[in-house]
Amino acid sequence: MRECRGACGRGAVFLARLPALRKVSRTGVGTGGWRWSAREERILGMPSAGLVASAGLGDVGLLREYATHLRVEKGLRPLSIEAYHRDLESYAEFLEGVDKTLVTAAQEDVSGFMRHLREHGVESRSVARKLSCLRGFYRWMLKDKRIAHDPTVNIESPSSWKVLPKSLAESDVREMLERTGSAARGDAADGVALRDHAMMELLYAGGLRVGEIVTLRVEDLRLESASVQVRGKGDKERIVPLHAKAVEALEVYVRRGRPELLRGSRGGTGKTQIPSGNDNKKNRSSHGGVGLQRALFCSVRGKALTAQSVWRLVKGLNSQASPHKLRHSCATHMVEHGADLRTVQTLLGHADIATTQVYTHLAIDRLKTVHRMCHPRAKMRVGA
Repeated sequence: MRECRGACGRGAVFLARLPALRKVSRTGVGTGGWRWSAREERILGMPSAGLVASAGLGDVGLLREYATHLRVEKGLRPLSIEAYHRDLESYAEFLEGVDKTLVTAAQEDVSGFMRHLREHGVESRSVARKLSCLRGFYRWMLKDKRIAHDPTVNIESPSSWKVLPKSLAESDVREMLERTGSAARGDAADGVALRDHAMMELLYAGGLRVGEIVTLRVEDLRLESASVQVRGKGDKERIVPLHAKAVEALEVYVRRGRPELLRGSRGGTGKTQIPSGNDNKKNRSSHGGVGLQRALFCSVRGKALTAQSVWRLVKGLNSQASPHKLRHSCATHMVEHGADLRTVQTLLGHADIATTQVYTHLAIDRLKTVHRMCHPRAKMRVGA
């Protein structure tokens, strides 16, 4: 593993820019399989299959194949794949020190890795995340019949404190939306002001992740039905309803703001049709040509907006805020106002309702605070 340290390092860095995979024949006789092309291996700085075979670097080949599995079959995003790759690479380096490989590792090796992490001050939550990564990797190995036994099967996940999500007060969110709204309604309102207000309304109204909002396309909007189609983790799609304020802001942006921003792109026509609930398939087919920008939120150059730009916008409005904190705020405020957990789970796109249940603790804390402040007997001293 140390012999290809440079190559693996470059692979981890450039996995954030994974190219599209192409299907090729693995045996040359028509048995199709997914693998990196030679050009893609050069771009990623990853060793070719011939190098792996000649050097006996089976771990490197496994990590590369698992990254392909996560990308193609699991539909994970590039940053998630990079995080998995980084955790597995550190585990493989630990195994190298005890003369083991990813295939030959036993349960005591996984336990030793967990102990090694704790001894070096790694927090319990991070250790639990790395163990979850190893479990997924060995499930894939077992299913693919590369190993006969899963070494993680009897290892307990380290206990960790439940960290409650941090959210903003309703007054703070209201102030942020009023600031962008005032700029969007002003006489000097330009495409950027209209875009920022529409994006802030959408972030809070639908509880979208920052990665979801920057990958939205124009055809994902269903403004006639006051909703938007969102692709979340694992490319899972969900329909998110929108309130009237968000729909109004998006309509104005699509009609006036987005065409202005597209004029900054080369060859941009600046024309945008306001999408309805029946436009999705038509737009997917008729606007799939090269050179037509389909991203909903664009920069002043007519390019798709980046996650970093969204972060800068939110931080500029409130130094304590972030796009993900707005997502938490959306869920927390809905629960405080009586929304049931299933509704919030569907809105946020959580696969497990246990992830959503954490918001009930925030609502209970809020309830206790209001009770202490408002109940006539809550202010009385004991024994009075």
